[in-house]
Amino acid sequence: MKVLYEDNHIIIVSKQPGEIVQGDKTGDTPLSETVAGYLKEKYAKPGNVFVGVPHRLDRPVSGIVVLAKTSKALSRLNDMFRNGSVDKRYLAIVKNRPPKDEGQLENWLARNEKQNRSFAYDREVPGSKKAILKYRLIASSVNYHLLEIELLTGRHHQIRCQLSKMGCPIKGDLKYGAERSNPDGSISLHAWHVTFEHPVSHRTIDIYAPLPDDSLWQSFSANLKTGDDLSISHGQ
Repeated sequence: MKVLYEDNHIIIVSKQPGEIVQGDKTGDTPLSETVAGYLKEKYAKPGNVFVGVPHRLDRPVSGIVVLAKTSKALSRLNDMFRNGSVDKRYLAIVKNRPPKDEGQLENWLARNEKQNRSFAYDREVPGSKKAILKYRLIASSVNYHLLEIELLTGRHHQIRCQLSKMGCPIKGDLKYGAERSNPDGSISLHAWHVTFEHPVSHRTIDIYAPLPDDSLWQSFSANLKTGDDLSISHGQ
């Protein structure tokens, strides 16, 4: 866990692939408890430490997780993530080049609870929800392509499912069509950048997460810039 930002109301950390954000049936220690332990030790706090979880990342995904240190911040962050006022950008490494270098994907996603996966359709089907994202091709190597993703909705496994539907499964993502797994069990999807208005102070929070310490990710690092020159067009 790497702390990217902290103040009295929120803490933003970079999650490692394999970590769960919130407790589940596996019984593994979640990131929320790790952060609580960090805060308890750092500030020598007696008793329990409040850490609220307004959003999650899939277990094999790395990158930014925003957590709340107060109930006021949690309530407001919950609303912000729900209404889409948090700008979330991801990076994905895919095997196949997308049909267009930049585009918008709109599908209807239906979740299968037993299989813990979603299925993408071109039209509405029973139990489905509309899913929208924008993507942009940033760089290519001999075998792989790096995409920047902007989520416009927040559906179960949305990026994984929609990129697979486009014919570009994420590297290592066996569940959604990758040919082989990554050695560490991760998938090559990284929550890279968030921008939002602080829930209490109302100032702009603009945070980037470092890329995973992996040779393929690092080979793409020279193609990335943390600024307005690397952003998906909103006028598209």
